[in-house]
Amino acid sequence: MSEPVPDDDLVRLAAGGDRDAFGTLVERHGSNIYRLCLRIMGNPEDAHDAAQDTFLVAMRKLDQFRGDAAFGTWLHRIGVNACYDALRRKKRRPMLRAVDPDDGPQTDLGPAEDDRADEIVGTMGVAQALAEIAEDYRVAVVLADVQDMAYDDIAKILDVPVGTVKSRVHRGRIALAKVLGLEPGARNPRRSGEPTGSTGTSEGQS
Repeated sequence: MSEPVPDDDLVRLAAGGDRDAFGTLVERHGSNIYRLCLRIMGNPEDAHDAAQDTFLVAMRKLDQFRGDAAFGTWLHRIGVNACYDALRRKKRRPMLRAVDPDDGPQTDLGPAEDDRADEIVGTMGVAQALAEIAEDYRVAVVLADVQDMAYDDIAKILDVPVGTVKSRVHRGRIALAKVLGLEPGARNPRRSGEPTGSTGTSEGQS
């Protein structure tokens, strides 16, 4: 059985006009991008549109992929931007902001073990609850806890410092817990797939 063709090779082929190569990339990453969009957008119809936009943009920009990050990471960045664009078009605003980023200096957030991420992500109704929290927090939580991405990769996708990612994930988990009626504070073991460096830190600190 032949080895799968690496993403980078498929990108080069697709950029040269090989439609089958691009189709393989869509098949390989399509479900992951749809899951990302579904958690951010909150409903299947909008998620489908955002995922479709993601691959349309990716197809146009294949020649801009330099391989500095994995193709999947690059694709996630396009997907996140597609979701942000869709949310702006719909003029959808979150009903709950746990913290206003413009409120001024923020204190240390404390250990991330207290945010009960495992329980939150596995709770029924989490998709609806995610739609209730601030978009920046929602995206960070989805990338970390649904897509199970490392903080370094999330920082590349969002083009922010790692410290900002940690802050958004931590605050997003707390906001999500409140929407779901859970009380942050009870420690529970972290899952083995927790991105490295889960200790909270102030937003904007690298």
